[in-house]
Amino acid sequence: MAQNGTTENGLPQNLIPPPLPQPCKISEIKHTKIFINNEWHSSLKGKTFPTFNPATGVKICEIEEADKADVDKAVDAAKAAGKRGSTWRRMDVSSRGRLLHKLADLLERDRCLLATMETMDTGKPFLQSFFVDLDGSIKTLRYYAGWADKIHGKTMPVGFLRWYLCVCVCVCLQWNFPLLMFMWKIAPALCCGNTVVIKPAEQTPLTALYTGALIKEAGFPPGVVNIVPGFGPTAGAAIAGHMGIDKVAFTGSTEVGQLIKEAAAKSNLKRVTLELGGKNPCIVFADADLPLAVQEAQKGAFYNQGQCCTAASRVFVEECVYDEFVRLSIASAKQITAGDPMDPCTSHGPQIDQQQFDMILELVESGKREGARLECGGYALQDKALFIQPAVFSDVIDHMRLAKEEVFGPVQCIMKFKNQEEVIERANSTHYGLAAAVFTRSVERAMRVSSALEAGTVWVNCYNALHAQAPFGGYKMSGNGRELGEYALAEYSEVKAITIKLNDQLTV
Repeated sequence: MAQNGTTENGLPQNLIPPPLPQPCKISEIKHTKIFINNEWHSSLKGKTFPTFNPATGVKICEIEEADKADVDKAVDAAKAAGKRGSTWRRMDVSSRGRLLHKLADLLERDRCLLATMETMDTGKPFLQSFFVDLDGSIKTLRYYAGWADKIHGKTMPVGFLRWYLCVCVCVCLQWNFPLLMFMWKIAPALCCGNTVVIKPAEQTPLTALYTGALIKEAGFPPGVVNIVPGFGPTAGAAIAGHMGIDKVAFTGSTEVGQLIKEAAAKSNLKRVTLELGGKNPCIVFADADLPLAVQEAQKGAFYNQGQCCTAASRVFVEECVYDEFVRLSIASAKQITAGDPMDPCTSHGPQIDQQQFDMILELVESGKREGARLECGGYALQDKALFIQPAVFSDVIDHMRLAKEEVFGPVQCIMKFKNQEEVIERANSTHYGLAAAVFTRSVERAMRVSSALEAGTVWVNCYNALHAQAPFGGYKMSGNGRELGEYALAEYSEVKAITIKLNDQLTV
């Protein structure tokens, strides 16, 4: 018999790691309809579309397809929920915070189920869904729940400024982090008292729709959050050009972001915030901790199968350590094994769909044609649909397509540089400006290079370190506005100046 406080093998119980979470068994997807006014609706045109498991190619279920008429219905519900005198508008700010905390509690309760559903729909490994996506979603809700009663106006000798609520915000989401992006958008929007219409990506609607049920369970009034699954050219276009929507927040490609801005300008000049693509530089100086730099750079290149706007897609390495960095990178990449995303041992899953899969392999071929050296990977796994073995390219030159275009797949491009000024100029020579990273032991160099890089986020000796408290967003064609942190509150609010002349005629 084990002694008190120890296991059978004599180790203290607190030294035994907890068992890894396991995927849930899901026999049926219950929430497949359009969510409006806290109720489930069929498409007004009676249309549906399938969603597939990219790891197996098997259809998961049919989803009701929202069109313009469904978007109109959702906008009407959101505007009614946000009008003066409504339950939502009369709710005190502390109660809004409590609702956001309640929604976070429900995500905690259903964390395993949501992580399983996210993995089924996206193909990302289950443990990444559980520990990264769900953890980030819960922390984002709790962070903005804390802000709900702390958004104060300012007084000054000539007037009074206060936050003024928007009426209806629309959110359009990308498929690579569907639940996390959902929370990045709705948490600050609801914290500021807005009502919301959400269009999840057609490839990955499941967790958004399930969250609709949790929103109702949490006690949000009808119409505060409405979810309209559908396609960009129909539901998305209806949203971008809708005269009843005051603001659109979009995460996705730069090309679609341009279309949204155009539609916003041609309709009611609605406000738009965009989180778009990236061609992110990762700079490794000779004095860096090389094994750490290799590990973090590959985390940046291969995480989520490379399907990240923040992907470390241009790795610049100082020439005196270039060969060693390439050697270590090849050895590291060869250790990555693709497999069943539901297996807790799997670290690399499939691409999202055939279109993305084909585009990645075509860019790999372009790299070989243009003279880059494919060191390892870059091929389709024959016995697994939509799986690509992570690729490492060396001798990549700035003019190559691999160095200019967003691959959005597991492809690492390693480039050589001579000195600091050269690499800063090359790193900034892109239309994008989302993220960047610097690896060095010199604090002075880290600060100088970070300040010079044209990117909204710069990581030093780490990669993909995102937090609910820190602002995130891009320069140039990587987008406008900021997600997360206190800065996001301004994206979902208007400032009104109220000037009161104090004299004897003013009475209470």
